[in-house]
Amino acid sequence: MRTLEHPRTEDLQLDAVLSALADPIRRTIVRQLADGHADQACIAFALPVGKSTSTHHFRVLREAGVIEQRYQGTAILNTLRDTDLEARFPGLLTAILAAT
Repeated sequence: MRTLEHPRTEDLQLDAVLSALADPIRRTIVRQLADGHADQACIAFALPVGKSTSTHHFRVLREAGVIEQRYQGTAILNTLRDTDLEARFPGLLTAILAAT
C-alpha cells in the first residue's frame, strides 16, 4: 500500500504552515475540512483550478503538516490536522479560520 510522508507534530514549522495558509485556494480546502468534512476525497472539493494545480495545493498543505492524506482504494482522503496544529501553535488555526 502506498503511503504519503507527513511531518511529525514536533517537526511542524510555523513558516511552512503560514506559507501554506497564505494561498486562498488552500484556505478554502482547510475551511471545508474544518467545517466537518473530514476524510474528504480530493475530487470532492469544488476548486476553481485544474487537477494538477489542485494536487499541488494538497501537497503543499500535507508537507506543511496542515492536512493528513491517506489512500483508500484509489482515492486520497484528506483530514485537517487541527489537533496537531493546536498542540504546536495554540490558537493559530482558530485565528486563521476566523479571518477567512
